Amino acid sequence: MFFKNILGLFSNDLAIDLGTANTLVFLRGKGVVCNEPSVVAVDKIKNRVLAVGSEAKRMLGKTPAHIVAVRPMKDGVIADFDITGEMLKYFIAKVHNRTAFVSPRIVIGVPSGITQVERRAVRDAAEASGAREIFLVEEPMAAAIGVGLPIDEPYGNMIVDIGGGTTDVAVISLSGIVVSRAVRVGGDKMDEAIVSYIKKKYNLLIGDRSAEQIKIDLGSAVPLPDGGKKTEIKGRDLISGIPKTVTITEDEIREALSESVSEIINTIRVTLENTPAELASDIVDRGIVIAGGGALLRGLDQLIRDETDLPVVIADDPLSSVAYGVGKALDDLELLKRVSVY
Repeated sequence: MFFKNILGLFSNDLAIDLGTANTLVFLRGKGVVCNEPSVVAVDKIKNRVLAVGSEAKRMLGKTPAHIVAVRPMKDGVIADFDITGEMLKYFIAKVHNRTAFVSPRIVIGVPSGITQVERRAVRDAAEASGAREIFLVEEPMAAAIGVGLPIDEPYGNMIVDIGGGTTDVAVISLSGIVVSRAVRVGGDKMDEAIVSYIKKKYNLLIGDRSAEQIKIDLGSAVPLPDGGKKTEIKGRDLISGIPKTVTITEDEIREALSESVSEIINTIRVTLENTPAELASDIVDRGIVIAGGGALLRGLDQLIRDETDLPVVIADDPLSSVAYGVGKALDDLELLKRVSVY
């Protein structure tokens, strides 16, 4: 134990929100120091990594045959072990002080619904990247810590973390998850729904990056007072094969997103139905906190409020909630021991 404490003095410990869409790195004493897309570009001929993060994302859909830009995380879990390891190495090297004498201790946020095999894959990837010690914290717990919910108290706290690959809904009390439910619906599924809708309605093929931008610009869960927005989108006509431009409206994008939004609402409902009565009464008073990138979908808080008749609050910094949560756990070893999973 003494030796581990001495090691800690000479290393820069990290907390990582290893997300499907973005990876955020929290460095002890400095806060979130890295926020980049979870994308890696690989040269298949030379079998080497060309770019990681923002630089690699710019290559998505625009590479020659021998270069492939991939997202090694899918639905919140590792889809490509080797590339995830390379991605972690890159992010650790980017933020880790190379004057440190030893490898860092790493805390990683993982979805609440992942299997033991998937947890093992995350641990193995982190070990391959040079970590000294690894702790895993479930993302809804990390998000609750990150937004400042009193998780130690004997009260029900409900958190909804809508990420790129998964939506995690959990009720937390006394530093533990009492009831939780995870569904593999998030920002990526919304982007896919937009691509599919435009393809079906306009015979126009657009890329994932274009779909993501459309979601940001026009996406909403309910009709809004400032509704009626329109935008031009460019893609390839599936009939003629040549590029063309069409105009789409906010109402169309809301229709495209309706199925994904309904799944999130249904997951919240099922979680509430399985919550013990005493904790449910606390949620009536305390409400629901939503975090993650999906919390930024306009009108989603209003829809959840309408569907559940409960107060709904959006986290102050929803995109960084999990990163700040694992960071706080990193700084408090006793808290980390209580909330980590193995």
